[in-house]
Amino acid sequence: MPDSVIPEDVRGFISKNIDSIAQLEGLLLLRANPAVQYNVRTIAERLYISNEESEWLLHDLQENGLIAKNESSEYFYQPQSAELLTMVEKLADIYSRYLLAVTHFIHSKSKSRVQEFANAFRIRKDKD
Repeated sequence: MPDSVIPEDVRGFISKNIDSIAQLEGLLLLRANPAVQYNVRTIAERLYISNEESEWLLHDLQENGLIAKNESSEYFYQPQSAELLTMVEKLADIYSRYLLAVTHFIHSKSKSRVQEFANAFRIRKDKD
């Protein structure tokens, strides 16, 4: 399914805020259970990822204003603005209908970031 089924605003949101399928699934897990507070280990177990990856993705989601963390280092769904709340709702809807397109878009985004990183270290010959 082509990426074109993903609205441009949702594509922009993904580009800015979502770096992996695990991160998207983590966000949607917290969104589905807003009254529940999760620790790093529980998220890792629910998503079948390492504690380190869980910690990274939760930290990133918090930094992007999509979730919050309490004093016990437990995370919960709490977008910092109405705009973020609306975008997560749109993303959840699109993902539920076009899982493959969203997955493909996230994976292609990851590849381009890796390529950008690799290009930054490419040795170039000076032309004389």
